[in-house]
Amino acid sequence: MVLILGFLVAVCALWFFGWLAEEMLEGSTAQFDSQVRSAIHAHSSDQLTAIMKFLTFFGSSLLMAPLAILILAICYIRREFHALELLAATFAGAVVLELLLKVIFQRPRPVPFFDLPQPATYSFPSGHALFSFCFFAGLAAVVSSRLERLAARIALWFFSFVLVFGIGFSRIYLGVHYPSDVLAGYAAGIVWVATLQFAVDLHRRHAERERPPA
Repeated sequence: MVLILGFLVAVCALWFFGWLAEEMLEGSTAQFDSQVRSAIHAHSSDQLTAIMKFLTFFGSSLLMAPLAILILAICYIRREFHALELLAATFAGAVVLELLLKVIFQRPRPVPFFDLPQPATYSFPSGHALFSFCFFAGLAAVVSSRLERLAARIALWFFSFVLVFGIGFSRIYLGVHYPSDVLAGYAAGIVWVATLQFAVDLHRRHAERERPPA
């Protein structure tokens, strides 16, 4: 059941990404992007801007890359090789996927708010949204499997998704991404994480079937 669910999640996220990309290329997301950007910017404040800048820095490669390396190093030191392989594949795949998709679609950036400098990379999809989803979802999957209490696992996943949402929202709030960029980043992240989990579960089941009886 879990195997089928993972496959369906990956397929649905892939369909949504493809649909959103097509709508973006046709210009059909322009009104949605403009309305959401305007609505969010209308409720801006100095305090909220400071929080959003912190969240966007937290989701940046300047911080996420060293964190990813640190986590992989900890897995190696603790000889958690399965977690090391899974997280390394998750992180590396997210980076490659982001760079590849940005080059494919080459969507120009919107004009940022608050006199922020315009990022040099393309806009679609949001790298912050894509990588933060892969990073925290992958990490939560590894850590939650080691937690005995259900409440602790729920709290971990809840905190992870709140943080991922906050990072994505900060990109829209600061005006450095369109809302459709962030949604596409999440969709791409879901595709990659769900596909990896599907492959891991499939391999585990195959290994269990091939294992000789005791």
